[in-house]
Amino acid sequence: MSEDDVLFGYRLRVFDFAARTSVSEACRVFGIHRSTYSVWKRRVERHGLEILRPRERRRPRLPNQLSPFIEERIVAFALGHPGYGPRRIASELRRERWGGILVSHNGVWRCLRRHGLNTRAKRLSLVAGYAAPYEPPRPERERHVEAERPGELVGLDCFFVGRLAGTKGSVWQLTAIDVASSFAWAELVSCPRGNPTGAQTSKLACRVCAELAQACWRLERVLTDNGGEFRSSDFRTTLKRSGVRYIERRFLDSFRP
Repeated sequence: MSEDDVLFGYRLRVFDFAARTSVSEACRVFGIHRSTYSVWKRRVERHGLEILRPRERRRPRLPNQLSPFIEERIVAFALGHPGYGPRRIASELRRERWGGILVSHNGVWRCLRRHGLNTRAKRLSLVAGYAAPYEPPRPERERHVEAERPGELVGLDCFFVGRLAGTKGSVWQLTAIDVASSFAWAELVSCPRGNPTGAQTSKLACRVCAELAQACWRLERVLTDNGGEFRSSDFRTTLKRSGVRYIERRFLDSFRP
């Protein structure tokens, strides 16, 4: 039994109770207004009791409502670019490459709200729920830098972070990574002259030597590029004093800490 059948039976009981008692008593018992009963009575006298059955009503279609085609384009574009907001989506759809669709950002937002996609989190969660297509595993690249034990080969490199407030000069990150174990060391240094110095890279090398020695390993070789901080006499002297072999490579495409 549907809700319409329940409502139809309720109205029939109103008329049955009114016929056995009175109209006023029926309206009081069933909680309806007397004018409502009068409207129903005039319809019953003209069309019969079947007129009391609820009629199906379609949703009103406003003149300026978006067409189903445009709504599909908006939803498809929003799912293809889940990070875009309503303003960006409306601006992009106006371009010829997307069909030159003229729609306001408010209309885009209302369309997305009707489909439950009015927030970025909802769009991203829906996109993330789809299964990714199968991709064959990529072949592993041949390793150009190899080591069998920790400390056998450690690579050093520098990365420019930027100029931060409260620091003098530029800020660089000095990084060292053990090729065999992928264990890394990193330090942030302030460089008043713009680039790291040999003293700063030497300090990192001494730290690596000390920590490897604590783990019962020895630093044997160091791999760097040809930067001035690694070609300096301070850095080379520190490595020579520690008994470390220095390797310089101009291009380290396969290795970057």
